[in-house]
Amino acid sequence: MSNSFPQRSKTTVLEAFETLFNKGDYAGGRRLGTDIQSAQHTHTSGSRWSTMRFAAALLVALASFVAVPNEALAAEPQHHDQVPGFYRLKVGDLEVTALFDGPGVFNANWINGQKAKDGVLKALQDDPHLLDVADAGYLVNTGRQLILVDAGSGTWFGGGKFGHLVANLRSAGYTPEEVDIVLVTHLHSDHIGGLTTQDGKIVFPNADIYVAKADNDFWLSQEIAAKAPKETQEFFQSAQGIAPPYIKAGKWHTFTDSDQIVDGMQIVPLRGHTPGHTGYEFSSQRKKILFWGDVMHVQRLQLPDPKVTVVFDVDPTAAAVTRDQLLRKLASEDVLIAGPHMIFPGLGRLHREGSVYRWAPVAFTDQWDEK
Repeated sequence: MSNSFPQRSKTTVLEAFETLFNKGDYAGGRRLGTDIQSAQHTHTSGSRWSTMRFAAALLVALASFVAVPNEALAAEPQHHDQVPGFYRLKVGDLEVTALFDGPGVFNANWINGQKAKDGVLKALQDDPHLLDVADAGYLVNTGRQLILVDAGSGTWFGGGKFGHLVANLRSAGYTPEEVDIVLVTHLHSDHIGGLTTQDGKIVFPNADIYVAKADNDFWLSQEIAAKAPKETQEFFQSAQGIAPPYIKAGKWHTFTDSDQIVDGMQIVPLRGHTPGHTGYEFSSQRKKILFWGDVMHVQRLQLPDPKVTVVFDVDPTAAAVTRDQLLRKLASEDVLIAGPHMIFPGLGRLHREGSVYRWAPVAFTDQWDEK
């Protein structure tokens, strides 16, 4: 439905009114006869003529008033810029900020199993947004330290579609230099690409990087890389290009599942997607948030069917078991989840209805909630 009024030209309004007057059809009346002789009638006719000319001028002015706003509205440009890509909330005493790295669409060919792949391709005909995903990282301000969980893709993954995390970090009021620690869920390039530029420059110069020893030993091994399938070679190459500047600077650290890195944070082993895939659970004031990495890639596909796996899973069977066990646990607990590939900001909780899991995203607010 249009918001504009129908436009009329000044000439059209004036001509229409004068035509009406010449016909003598004003307010349903008849044109005065030429046989009226009295001076009083002559005076009345003259007054009517003046009134009619004034009315015509008034209609012209009104027509101009109506037309001008329409022209102004039609000339108003659209605004194609968006808000900065960050969203923050409070978890106990922690400030958690989701940092958007970019939007994406998961490739159906990355799904394991021909039957599952065929089902998805058929479903896409009616639901073209079924495989919509995102890439994100999360900044935790404990009041003492700034801790980044995953660093996005940088320019190492996605063909230029990602790599917005650092800009959104700045929009959120922080700088890369202020980050103290980066906790890495695993060494795929869409989670560590933002650490290092393609020419080997460190992006977070004051941060210590922590990665599970099992992932470190797998992805940084040239021997394993040489025997790896062709489709995984990209991840070996990127990991072996991203890590060395931090290793050389003495800022690259490995850990085991029993280590304590940060007060109030528990290491959660989530093996399968990669050998050392790790989640991080922060607790504060009886509130919890779990950063679960790549437990889930496509929420609208893997929530209804957690058994669906993807080609990026190093051990698909273990990945499916891990996902099933974790979803069962989280659906019965009040734990906030941060999922970097869930639809941004990727913050929500899990509920179970029968055999199906439901994702309940956090409700957007433009106010900081102190509770």
